Amino acid sequence: MIIDIFQDTVCPWCRIGKANLFQALAMRGGERPQFRFRAFMLDPSVPKEGLPFMNTMKKKYGEQFSQEGMLGRVVEAGAAAGLHFDFGKVEYMPNTRLSLRLIAISPDEPKAELVDAIHRAYFEEGRNIGERSVLLQIADELGLDSAELGARLDRGEGEAQVEEDFAMARRIGVSGVPFFIVGNKFALSGAQPPESFLKVFGRLEQSS
Repeated sequence: MIIDIFQDTVCPWCRIGKANLFQALAMRGGERPQFRFRAFMLDPSVPKEGLPFMNTMKKKYGEQFSQEGMLGRVVEAGAAAGLHFDFGKVEYMPNTRLSLRLIAISPDEPKAELVDAIHRAYFEEGRNIGERSVLLQIADELGLDSAELGARLDRGEGEAQVEEDFAMARRIGVSGVPFFIVGNKFALSGAQPPESFLKVFGRLEQSS
């Protein structure tokens, strides 16, 4: 089974949706599927140097974007999925293209772990994942060859894969993330609960 996951590295619901997917897979058991992490940028207009997080989000969403409002709902949903969010540490709204390129060029086996590590660095530790040095440090912490990955990023690798994912998202009508395609047949949008993924797994088995 192949599962395509469209996600952005600053998307808290992508982190929650992925955790719910993996919980559903653990409940299902059996062979581990193949994951294809697809790039999506929620806001391509963010400059390379990033923007102040709270000011930017309050301009976009208004006062409902607060620790008690929208952020509170994320923290609550995250806790239900076994995840910790500490928005008090998040200072930057980074441009995520470089992090998406790093995911694209990383080896397949630890890719899911790298996505988790980038999310954890941003949402729990407040690290600026728009910076090359921070991303390579995260890769190094996972035991990846950060020097090689840095050289490949400097050569522009990953750019073509990211653009292909953007084009695919436009082609199939993905307007928000997370967005999952299971077995090239069934799509789920949003941070669905584990039960929704289990239903799709069942439908896929029935159709095969």
